[in-house]
Order: sequence, then C-alpha cells, then structure tokens
Amino acid sequence: MRRRTAAIALAALVAGALVAAPGRGAPWSQSFAQVRAAYRSSEARLLDRHGAIIHELRVDERGRRLEWTPLEAISPALIEAVVRAEDRRFREHHGVDWLGTAAALWSNVTGEGARRGASTITMQLAAQLDPALRPRDGKRTPGQKWAQMQRARGLERTWTKAQVLEAYLNLVTYRGELQGVAAASRGLLEKEPGGITRPEAALLAALIRAPNADAVLVARRACTLDAQMRARGDPAARCRRIEALARTVVGRAPHLRPSVALAPHVARLLLEAGSESVRSTIDAAVQRHAGEVLRHQLQQLTGRNVRDGAVLVVDNASGRVLAYVGNAGINAEAVYVDGVRAMRQAGSTLKPFLYGLAIDQRRMTAASLLQDSPVNLRTPTGLYVPQNYDREFRGWVSARTALASSLNVPAVRALMLVGVETFADQLRRLGFAGVTESGDYYGYSLALGSAEVSLWQLVNAYRTLANGGRYGAMSLQPDDGAARAPSREVMTAGAAFIVGDILADRGARAATFGLDNPVALQFPAAVKTGTTKDMRDNWCIGYSQRHTVGVWVGNFNGEAMHGVSGITGAAPVWAEVMRYLHQGRRLAAPAPPDSVVALRTEFQPRVEPPRQELYLRGTQMPLVALNAGAARAPRIAYPGDGTILALDPDIPADRQRVFFDMDPALSAATWRLDGAEVAAGEGWQPRSGVHALQLVDARGHVLDRVRFLVRGRAP
Repeated sequence: MRRRTAAIALAALVAGALVAAPGRGAPWSQSFAQVRAAYRSSEARLLDRHGAIIHELRVDERGRRLEWTPLEAISPALIEAVVRAEDRRFREHHGVDWLGTAAALWSNVTGEGARRGASTITMQLAAQLDPALRPRDGKRTPGQKWAQMQRARGLERTWTKAQVLEAYLNLVTYRGELQGVAAASRGLLEKEPGGITRPEAALLAALIRAPNADAVLVARRACTLDAQMRARGDPAARCRRIEALARTVVGRAPHLRPSVALAPHVARLLLEAGSESVRSTIDAAVQRHAGEVLRHQLQQLTGRNVRDGAVLVVDNASGRVLAYVGNAGINAEAVYVDGVRAMRQAGSTLKPFLYGLAIDQRRMTAASLLQDSPVNLRTPTGLYVPQNYDREFRGWVSARTALASSLNVPAVRALMLVGVETFADQLRRLGFAGVTESGDYYGYSLALGSAEVSLWQLVNAYRTLANGGRYGAMSLQPDDGAARAPSREVMTAGAAFIVGDILADRGARAATFGLDNPVALQFPAAVKTGTTKDMRDNWCIGYSQRHTVGVWVGNFNGEAMHGVSGITGAAPVWAEVMRYLHQGRRLAAPAPPDSVVALRTEFQPRVEPPRQELYLRGTQMPLVALNAGAARAPRIAYPGDGTILALDPDIPADRQRVFFDMDPALSAATWRLDGAEVAAGEGWQPRSGVHALQLVDARGHVLDRVRFLVRGRAP
C-alpha cells in the first residue's frame, strides 16, 4: 500500500515537473541589488571625523549579522562545502531539484533509506526572503512547500546563480544567533571568510543543517562531507582534525569581537538601533594615542592600587571632542563605567575658578598676599582645619604662588573674601551641574574641591579659560549644532588670561612641585592638578591655545590609591598627550587682552622676589606692602578657637597630653591657661571643662587667645 501511494505521488510530481518547465514561474519581486541594499548588520559603526571606522557596536538583539560579504571574498572551500552539503545539483537546476525531490519523496513515503529533504539553496533563500514561506510550528504545509518551489523558480529567472549563492551565504544561520558567513567566520573561527580552510568549511557547512547540534553530531556530518569532497591527505587524520575543531568551536559560546574597538563609550552614546554608521568628532589617531598612553601609565601604577582612568581632548575653538577614552584600565573591574561622565570629587581643580572670580571682582590681584598658616574655621558642623598637601606652611605668599603651587589654606582665605554662595553660583555658570546645594552645605571646603564634578565638566570649564572666559557647549557629533551655539561670558577675558598665565608659570609652581616636574612642557600651556581625600581620585587638566586635555586616574569602586597624586598619576598622561597634539608646531605665548597690563612689582617685606606682574587695568600696584609686625606676629596654631577635645577612658590620665602650638614660633612667648602660666613643652594634662588659652609675649601683652572644651572623665 505504501509503495502504491509513493508511486502515485511520484507520478503526480513528475507531471508537475513537466508542467513547470524552466521558463515558467513568476519573476521574483525583489532584485538582488534591492535585497543587498536592504540588508542591515546588527552592528552599527562609529566613524571618526575623517570617516574611518573607530568602533563597532551591536544595536540589534534579534541576531548577530556583520557586513555583507561579496562572493569573491568568501573562501572557495566553503562555497564548495555548502553546495555539496545543501544542493549538489545547484548549478544544473532552475530553482527546484526535481530529481532530488522525487528521491526524497520516495524515501520518506516508503521508509527506504534515511529520511531526506529536497530544499535547494534557492528554495531556502526564498524562505529566508519571504516570511510567508517559513515553517509554522516547525513544519511547512503542502501549500507552503509548493509556493516555495514556485518562488524559487521565479527567483532564478531574474537572479544569477552567483547572486543566489552570495545572498544565501550572507543570510543563512550557522549557529545560535550567528547569521551570515561573516558573523560565523569571525564568531566561531575568529577569522575572515576568505581565510576559511577545508576542515573549517566542512564544519560550517555541517552547521547549516543543524545549527544547534552538539559537537559529536556536527563532527560526524563534517567528516562525511569532507570525505565526499575527496580532499587530499589521509581521511582518518583529516577527520580527527575536524573532530578536534568541532570540540573547540561547537563546545564554546560564540565570541564575536568587534573588528575595531577604539571608542566604546562614545559608541554607546551615539549609536542606536536602526543606525548603520554615525560620524563623530573623534580623531582616530588622537583617540588611539590617548588610550595607549593611559593604558601604559595604569600598567606602571598597578602595584599602587590603581585600575581605572579616563582622558578627554577637545578643540578649544570649535568645542569638538577629539579623544574620549572613558576607561582604559586593563585591570578595570567596571569596564563599562564611563570615566568621562562619572561624578567624582574635584580636589584642587576648582581653585582656578575661585581665584579668577576674586580677580574679576577686584578683591584680589595676582600679587595680593595671602597668609599660608594654620587656620581654624568654625562651621555649623564643627571646626574646619584645612591643611596643605605637603603638611607645611609657607607664611605670606602671593596669590600667584598660592594658585600655581596649589596651597590649600590661601585658597580658603580667598573663598572667605569671595563668599561661598557666590563661588557656588559661579561654578554652576561654568557648567558644574553637580553643584546643586547652597553654599552653606559645602562650606569652606568648596575651595578645596568638595563638590562632585565630571571630567567632561572640568575640561569644558578649563576650555572656558582658554577661550577668554566664554563658556560654550562641547560636541561629539560634527552636525549636532551644539558647538556652534552662541557662547556666553562667565569671566572677563582679563581675569581668564591672568589665571591662565599663573597656571603656566613654572616658577610659581616650584614652591610645591619643583622646577622639574611632569607638567613642565617646552611650549606655553596652563595646567592644574588635583588630588582628593585619601588619594581616591587624581586629576590633571590643562590647555594650550589650541586644545584642552583632561585626565582622571583612580578606582571606580572608590578604593584609595597608594601614594599616587595628581602630579604622579594623571599628570604624565596629560603631558604626553599634549606633546603629541603639538608635535611639529611652534607655539608662542598668547597675547594679553587690552584689559590686562604688566607692571614690575616689589614686595615689602621681600616675601617674594620682584617680578613683572599682570593686573586688570586699574588694579596695578608697583609695591605690595605688608605690615611687618603683622607678618611676624605669632598666633595660636593649636588648639583652634572652639575646638572640642575628648578624654579617652582607656588611657591612664597621666599619659594623656595636649601640646599647644604657635605660628610662627617665638621663643620669648609663654602660654597662659585659665589665667595661670603653664609650661607646655612636655604637654598639658587635660581636664574636663571649658578652658581659656592665651599666648603672651615677653612684655605680658596677649598676642592671641582661644577657648576650647574638654569632654569626658579621666579613668
């Protein structure tokens, strides 16, 4: 009965084949050119400012498809293997292999031999192009099968065999979500399609029939196919090679690395689903160099608990970003964190804007003297006692020295002149969106960078100084219009120029950093470093007339670095990137605006040597005089007024001591505590209560006085 049914079906099929002559069948509605034009890779491409590809990023989760691969770029071995595995008479039939269909029908109906299909490569392609021809619930209906045949015949009426084969190899699924020969070749074999060998070709061709089969089944089919192709060499040895390859390739998850990966964080910002390629402002050469320099520096700092870093380079005039390295740490634990946008404490990087504001308000000049000595400031949350980076105090210093050498106490005194709220408002005008609280919330620590900022914000603020105090947007895309938006003045050109001149002054910087340091370049450049509490972050931001460069180094998880400051961590990267940007260029110092005048200035007493100083017109002073007595008058350095001390109940009372300190030291001065003279050389044994401490000179005059509280009881 089964044979009779098979014979009837076979006769009907032969009759259909006779009716379906080669010239019949409706032409395919889509041309090869249209199909290729409609093809979309799952990976979007980020282009640099010159059109070069700098990053590939997956934007389609439905499958992994790479670029369309022309037939001539595909290994002949793979083409041969796929044709032999899927459609041996591909080059003889006209879309439908009637002999193969008859043989499959006879085998499937009679049960004689292995069950087999009869879909040609052209029929499979028709189903890939027409969703109506795809199986429903895993099976095609007879009507679908017949329609598939007709569509295949119509397809070959208008397409060449080469076009059919090229489209098929680019659209077929090889394994998992890998679609197309480019994705399969790179995802499974980590090579381009043109370099596929015969064993690899047999393996990929075997995967088409069963994309998710295990390694044993895939190897068995690939070995059979390899033997049928009659390749040279011992078949058994070739099969062992294929089996080993199957275990390696099929036994692991496909790993499809982007062919170009220079700017991952920019790609995530600009590329989105549906986009094929997006041009950015990034310069590939600058991006590559900045990343390499940062990675090298992080490698040098590996033993000092440093894993992460970021670099941002921008063109001053246009605001277009030339390099955006969000994270280049080879030991990074958070590779997807964008260090350019991450909010971190600013450290000393905000000081230039504080001094610029004070100069703009004419409360200070670059020659104004500030006292670098211990200060105790009472705040709503307690006593604030700022310290310098090196824990030393230098007495009276000019604002130029204080800013260039990044002295903390003078910066706090400058903030007392300007006002915390006024400074917070200025930071917001400069684009620091993280400064959201009132001035009272930050207090005097705002001068030392207690606010959170990002590298993006810092670089644009320093770019504002480079552009004469005019703030404008930065841009990652050349045509988004952001960089061309009108700029606004947030600081006068004169104040911005004076601040830039201070930041470029190697001599003024020497008080803290010495003359020979990583930020000393051979061309004019303004620069500022910053290090946050416990060395959790360090920064180096600076600019020339052409570019502004910012570098952050630290750990995204907040761990402290071991002895790494801005001058040793971020500064070497900044200097190297700046040298690269300006190689082969001769740069002259920028000319001052009309509002700035230069005048030889002397100091009395001579706390600093005479020099040619810059002033806003109308504020110049040939002599900066300081009251000699005030300069020498000692004051109580510790304890500060309002200090609260606590007795430790676990330490014997006779072992607890408080040591009084004065600045500057005066040998003839004595201490008077609660009206009685005390010898503080060996320390005072504290006792509970409120105490009044006076510093008295040899004539009995009180030089300074404070009140402090001791809490608790001695054991």
